[in-house]
Amino acid sequence: MLNDVCFFEIPADNLETLQKFYNHLFGWTFQRMPGPMDYYTITTGSGEPRGGMLPRQHPQHTPISYVMVESVENAQKTAEGMGAQVLVPRTAVPGMGWFAVLADPQNNAFGLWQDDPSAA
Repeated sequence: MLNDVCFFEIPADNLETLQKFYNHLFGWTFQRMPGPMDYYTITTGSGEPRGGMLPRQHPQHTPISYVMVESVENAQKTAEGMGAQVLVPRTAVPGMGWFAVLADPQNNAFGLWQDDPSAA
C-alpha cells in the first residue's frame, strides 16, 4: 500500500448540502469526527472511511489526494529538495498518524499520510 493513493479530502462551502449530493449520487455516508474541528469521514463503497470532508478554508481550496508513505518527514524533505513547497507541515492526527500537504513544482496540491497509532 506504500505509495498508493489512500485517502481523499473534499472541501465544501455547505457541508450538509454537499453530503446529501454525494450520498444520493454514490451512497456515501458521513460521520463527524470527535474534536473541535468540523470534519467528517466519508465511507465509500469499500465499507471503510476512505475520504474526508471539511469546510472550505479559502477560495482556492480544492480536493486533495493523500499518498501513503513510510515516513511523512522523509517524503516531505525529499519533495522539498525536488522543488515542492510545504503548505501544511507534518502534523499529527492523534492515535491515527501523520500528514502533510505540499504543492508540487507546478503548484498542484497533494498530501502525504503515514499510519502511526502512537501519533500525538
